[in-house]
Amino acid sequence: MAAESGSARTATRAPETLVAAEGLEVRFGATLALTQVDLTVDEGEVVTLIGPNGAGKSTLVRAVLGLIAPSAGRVWRRPDLRIGYVPQRITIDPVLPLTVGRFLSLARPGSATKAGANAEIGAALERVSAAGLVGQSIHELSGGEFQRVLLARALMRDPELLVLDEPVQGVDFAGQIALYDLIGRLRETLGLGVLMVSHDLHVVMAATDRVVCLNHHVCCSGAPEAVSRNPEYTALFGAAAARGLAIYSHHHDHEHDLTGAVVPAGPGPGETPESQP
Repeated sequence: MAAESGSARTATRAPETLVAAEGLEVRFGATLALTQVDLTVDEGEVVTLIGPNGAGKSTLVRAVLGLIAPSAGRVWRRPDLRIGYVPQRITIDPVLPLTVGRFLSLARPGSATKAGANAEIGAALERVSAAGLVGQSIHELSGGEFQRVLLARALMRDPELLVLDEPVQGVDFAGQIALYDLIGRLRETLGLGVLMVSHDLHVVMAATDRVVCLNHHVCCSGAPEAVSRNPEYTALFGAAAARGLAIYSHHHDHEHDLTGAVVPAGPGPGETPESQP
């Protein structure tokens, strides 16, 4: 698990592990929140935590980030790992006059000249297709716009690992699809590892490489389709949810643009547009 000191990224080497939890246990007084949890996230990989409310998903995220100390086990992070974090909730006083640009400038106080900071903010908003929001009041944003701003804020750290706790909370269905598409593109263009918490299982199927089903311990994990057929998943979410997830995984033959509108899926590896049915 040791880091490759000074090694250059190449197309041929195996992905490097960014973070790993081993035998993790977290207690809050007499309450056991997590027990014997193993988890890894590699560079370029999207890992999604699913589970019922109170299953310990956010607790696991905070332990991975080092915000809470485990009672047992350990969390390893690659040395000097840069992490961008979008928390589940962030509250901004509604009486505070705050533009998007000013809000983002607070993420890197004193890090550059004003011109340099403005350029950095503009580039981060451009990455999340929200450049036009820079002068808008933070309190006037829709749910989807606000989540894009939070993503831009996380990207200003130039992260290697992006940690997202319920990133589509408070966003309508079309906006959820667009945000998951955006997260996928960020992974592809920046080579990020992504650790994500979500309840939107039918949409997550198309947005993740690996699912970890959590209920204070790891019930099951693996590729989304394999997890949807696991008896532990069925016991936790019910047979109807499992069937719906399996159907979705086999019939998601389209993509979505940034507005959430349906567009035809692009050709797969080795295909040309003419060879698709």
